[in-house]
Amino acid sequence: MCDAAPGPADVVAATPRPAPGPAVDPIALEPVDEVMVTTLVDNVYDALLPGDERTRRAGFDTGHAAAPQFEGGKTATGLVAEHGFAALVSVRRGDTTTTLLFDTGLSPDAMITNADRLGVDLSGIHGVVLSHGHFDHVGGLAGLAGRRGARTLPMVVHPLVWTRRRLAVPGQDMFELPTLSKRALNGEGFEVIERRHPSLLVDGCVLITGEIDRTTEFERGMPPAHQAWTGSGWEHDPLVIDDQALVVHVRDRGLLVLTGCGHAGAVNIVRHAQRLTGVGRLLALLGGLHLGGPAFEPVIPPTIEALTAMAPELVVPGHCTGWRAQHALAAALPEAWVQGSSGTTYRLSAA
Repeated sequence: MCDAAPGPADVVAATPRPAPGPAVDPIALEPVDEVMVTTLVDNVYDALLPGDERTRRAGFDTGHAAAPQFEGGKTATGLVAEHGFAALVSVRRGDTTTTLLFDTGLSPDAMITNADRLGVDLSGIHGVVLSHGHFDHVGGLAGLAGRRGARTLPMVVHPLVWTRRRLAVPGQDMFELPTLSKRALNGEGFEVIERRHPSLLVDGCVLITGEIDRTTEFERGMPPAHQAWTGSGWEHDPLVIDDQALVVHVRDRGLLVLTGCGHAGAVNIVRHAQRLTGVGRLLALLGGLHLGGPAFEPVIPPTIEALTAMAPELVVPGHCTGWRAQHALAAALPEAWVQGSSGTTYRLSAA
């Protein structure tokens, strides 16, 4: 694919097709013995959050910096929070553990800063997955490229991740979102793999959904202010076609679903993962659910109703979920809901 912006035919070709009902030929997603998800970047960092048997928190002493104003000449730094998302996903099957990076945050520095303070060696990752092309999920690629040297690193993306987009909010200045450059990423050694359809990674243990079927009546996507360049003009871009999720099947317990922004809708995403895999049990839902702000808050009640019916054991809404949805999820799923925070590791093991 060239660097030219997608035209109308590309957009039409990429439009998800509704596919209700169970999957006819489910993808054989191999179950894993353990999955660990470490949030390297999130909108929140809270050093006082408690951990438990499935959650390990990063406290005040995660990192130090020179500070002559203190006795001893240094102070604790904690971690960085910003309007973005990045997660490290490690899956173990038997004696083999593989680690992927899912999104990279907003700024060039936050993800690598937090990784350094957590003692995470990003040179050991086996690949990168981008949930979509919005700049608050891909900005950390600049920092990652500067750290990893010339080693080729595979990166799985949707072909429309390069789409030019802007926010045209009435009464405000137009804001064109920074757009990824495929040419630049190839020049920095990333092996870009474009897939519209589902992909199996890590010897069949990790599923990248590709385009997500839109089957609910209430998850309608972005408001008119979110626009994409068609090659001849700007048009409303409600669907964010390149939105995709990461899915792991924890043996005998169900699916872990990891989202970036959840532009396809949290319920659409989970149901799509269930259809693709033939696994009906939702074990955990982590990541951005994009339920903040007046355009999305009406979607909160039906989303809560559907997720409650799925009875997940762990729900960690982050990034763009919004405070009203956070409160609603905490009230509806008190045993499952956990407050997200930069530097937190979630561990789920087979039964």
